[in-house]
This record gives sequence, structure tokens and C-alpha cells, in this order.
Amino acid sequence: MWHTSLEERAVKLTSESERNALIAFLEKQGLALDGDVEYSMVITDFGKIIATGSFAGRVLKCIAVDEEYKGLGLSEKVFTHLTNEQFRRGRTHLFVFTKPQNKQIFSDLGLSLIAEVPSKVVLMENRTDGIRKYLDELAAESGEIIPSAAVVVNCNPFTLGHRYLLEYAAARCQKLHVFVVWEDKSSFPTEVRYRLVKEGTADLPNVIVHRGRDYIISDATFPTYFIKHYEDVVETHARLDVTIFLQYIAQRLAIQKRFVGEEPYCAVTSEYNKVMAEMLPAAGIELEIVPRKTAGGAAISASRVRELLRSGDLAAVRALVPETTYRFLVSEDAGEIIEKLRSSASRH
Repeated sequence: MWHTSLEERAVKLTSESERNALIAFLEKQGLALDGDVEYSMVITDFGKIIATGSFAGRVLKCIAVDEEYKGLGLSEKVFTHLTNEQFRRGRTHLFVFTKPQNKQIFSDLGLSLIAEVPSKVVLMENRTDGIRKYLDELAAESGEIIPSAAVVVNCNPFTLGHRYLLEYAAARCQKLHVFVVWEDKSSFPTEVRYRLVKEGTADLPNVIVHRGRDYIISDATFPTYFIKHYEDVVETHARLDVTIFLQYIAQRLAIQKRFVGEEPYCAVTSEYNKVMAEMLPAAGIELEIVPRKTAGGAAISASRVRELLRSGDLAAVRALVPETTYRFLVSEDAGEIIEKLRSSASRH
């Protein structure tokens, strides 16, 4: 029976009381409010929250319905509300990360499954041809499909360390596919990072640089709200990303090997490399971990370059980046990026 007392409204996330009420409701459902949420809504019954949903970017998340109110179509109402708000903001291609047991609910709402990590997470999208269109884009950029290798990079910005990894990999395969992670949470915007990788590898004839789009999963999009332990978050994130790579990208582009840079300092990347070392060979794809290029006894890193840009030490930056990156960094186009770097405490 439908309750006439039900109300649907947006949550004022800047209000401590409204935010705390939402957090308390999610906790009852065994969920947390992801820190990157930009919009949330609730359905209430006489003021009591009985259903909710949120989104960050194009990812719908933190969707939950009180056990006592299941069977009233509230999941559909939450989904419709969030979708309408996303469309109002000009976002039409949407994604949902959720528990596998919720897969049927979202399938009934018209979403298509992309990939699943059993008992951990499913990724779905509101298009039936989203991943296929991306694969078509990759194939069109690639030309002849021949046995090849792959590297996934962020390049925030592109350094001599990245150049060394890509040059090393390109010398050991017929064709090298380079995927630039396509999230906009880095200091250097996506298109700038992509451009710097393209310019920095223009002399390597067998390198194809691709936009990672929505299917090279990044830390920016991966959810934590339904995964309890940080270690599980990292491992599940890696397994989902590798699953998508294996099921779709590697098959379409005949990728037989993947190169990754060694990461002695970052526990997240170390765990990611461990998952790849398990999953890739099991699927017939070789993995090679390449030692980092060093300068002055330390590994060259994009984080070091960003530190030097913050302090204004362009001479030290020049020793760590290709000429193409340096030319960009001293151009007017980089002014706003460097200014934001200097005023931000973000690690990225």
C-alpha cells in the first residue's frame, strides 16, 4: 500500500544536522557516505528517512532503502530522482557500483552490467552499447590489430620516468597501447595529461595513446561506501579494473603483455601490481614490472615534479621532464594549473 506521507527532497549536505541524519541512516544499512558525494536525496515518511541515493560525478552511489519499506518501488523513485538531476546537469552517461546482490534491482531499472568481482562489486551503466562504443573507438585509433602490449598511466604530469617506461615497453613489442587514466581529480586536467603523453611519445612510431574514458577505473570513481576495510577496497578496485581490461580491452586489441612501473613506496600500487601478477598470467597475458628510472639517487616521480613546481624551482623540474612537458610548463597555458598547485595542499 502506498504511503501518502512520503516526501522526496534533496539533502543540504552543508547542513550538519541533515548530513548527520543521512550518515546515521546509511550506517543502519551497513553503508557509509562516500567523501566525494556532491548531491544526495532522501525519501522520508513523517520526517523519518526511509530511502536515499547520492552521486559524485557520473557515478550513482549510496543508494539504500529501509528494510521495512522494501517492495514499494522506492529504489526506482531514488534512481529516477538522481537520473533526472544528472540529466539536468548535462550528464547522460551514468554508472552504478553496487553489491552483486543488488544487480537485479538495477538491471530491472534498465542498467547494463559491465563487469563483476564475485561477492564484492558490480559495475553497471545506463547504456547498452557504452563499452562497445569505447572498444570501437580504441580499434579505430589502433589501425591494424596485431599482437601488442599495454601500459596504463596517469602522468600528472608526464615525466622522464614515464618516458623511460614507455620507451622500454615500446622496444619490446610490435605495438604499444598507452591508456591515460581519464578522471579529473589530478592537478593536470585529463586533456592536458593526454596531450603531454602524445607529444612526449610522438617519436615512437609503434605507440598509440588512448583516452582511458570510463573503463580504465580510477581511484576517483571507485566507491568505498559498501566495502568495510581499506585493504578490501584496494584489492576489489584492482580486480574490477583488471577484469574489465581482460574481458574487453585486451581481447579487442590483441594485447598479450602489460608493462607496469615498479612502485616501492606506494602500498596501493603495490597491491594493484600483486593482483595483476595473479590475474593476468592466468588469462594468458604476461606482466613485466619495470624498475623506476632514477635521478640524483631517487626515483623520478610526478609528485616530485609537482613539489618543485609549487616551490618555483623550474631548473630542477627541467631535469625530470621531457622537453615537450617543460615547454608546456613554461607556457601561458600552464599558468593557471601551477597557480592552483601552489595554493592547494592536495597530493594530486
